[in-house]
Amino acid sequence: MIEISPQNKVNAEVTVPGSKSYTHRILIASALSHGICTIENALRSEDTLLTLDALKHMGADILVGDENITVYGTKGELSPCDTPVYLANSGTSMRLLTAVAALGKGAYTLTGTERMCERPIQDLLDGLNQMGVSARSVKNNGCPPLEIVGDRIKGGKIGLRCKVSSQYLSALLLIAPHTEEGLDITVTQGPVSKPYIDMTVDVMNRLGVEVRREGYEFFSVPGKQVYKSGSYMVETDASNASYFWAAAAITRGTVKVRNISRDSRQGDVRLTELFEAMGCKVIQEKDGVVVSGGKLSAIEADMADMPDMVPTLGVVAAFAEGTTIIRNVAHLRAKECDRLEAVATELSKMGIEATPTENDLIIRGGNPGGAEIDTYNDHRIAMCFAVAGLAVPGVLIRNEKCVEKSFPNFWEVFGEVRNKK
Repeated sequence: MIEISPQNKVNAEVTVPGSKSYTHRILIASALSHGICTIENALRSEDTLLTLDALKHMGADILVGDENITVYGTKGELSPCDTPVYLANSGTSMRLLTAVAALGKGAYTLTGTERMCERPIQDLLDGLNQMGVSARSVKNNGCPPLEIVGDRIKGGKIGLRCKVSSQYLSALLLIAPHTEEGLDITVTQGPVSKPYIDMTVDVMNRLGVEVRREGYEFFSVPGKQVYKSGSYMVETDASNASYFWAAAAITRGTVKVRNISRDSRQGDVRLTELFEAMGCKVIQEKDGVVVSGGKLSAIEADMADMPDMVPTLGVVAAFAEGTTIIRNVAHLRAKECDRLEAVATELSKMGIEATPTENDLIIRGGNPGGAEIDTYNDHRIAMCFAVAGLAVPGVLIRNEKCVEKSFPNFWEVFGEVRNKK
């Protein structure tokens, strides 16, 4: 457990690690490539290292250096796995690698923590089944552990439900170049979290793969394509930047996060627009994005496309005047924990009225007080409530090490903000 010391008017410049979402995708595309890929500024966290280790388990040679990660591509020809691939509670790893396993040889078992084995993935399995891939939930409950039988994939036309997660679509897109006849995907429900689909397509394009699309409803990837080798840079993680912008918002201070642009394809950078609507000032500088806090007012926001930012906005909304309504975020219930219930419960401990509905989260701003925060082993709950402790005394964060899932040096960077005079 760690106690947060309040800080009057945070003023700081910080550097946060590379994007988790981009790191997962570039690692996979590089492992499927026809050459040697060098990845710079890759995030090295619990989740991304799970993906990296799983790819090694499937036959990719990967060297982790002090500055770069070097990946020797497999040409999409993966090795058999005699032992289960353990992916802890990394939903991104589980979903993307479920599809990757279909390119391998023989049966692969993918499993994880108790919570992972409660997280739905049936829609992705259905998509793989339509492609002729044998993919099933071992317990027949639509959740991991999974058994995927790898073989040559013909491809074809499928319908895919993406109401729970856009990662189902990203997973199939990433393996589509290695199908024999290509893959046409019609999205029949959703998708949620659209910017993450854009990130997947961006990675595919950067590595030389053609993707045709009609908005978010239809995607076509010709088969027998090649992910090309080369050097690739991972940009700063907008999700992890959000906590430091939030610190500026609630303390009426000023924080610059270096090496990120508001034009990023990462959808979570749009949180800065919501902070502007609440009363903050946001400036794009040459070397980063600066947020300066002001008097905060409640807003109404549709956050279907940036669900990871709901806990952050929820904490900031607790300090705003009025009632903030966060809409269309039912899919947060299938994250590392039920984030709607978690955010509402922990805000209630701080004396803030917070109500989750089936699809929304309603927060009535006020004067939060100190509390001992349960993190539910969820990195984003730990980080966003740590920010609250900058503005009010008595905030204690339990199981603070859970941040290693996405931001291993969070407490070090957070300390730079907290101790800045």
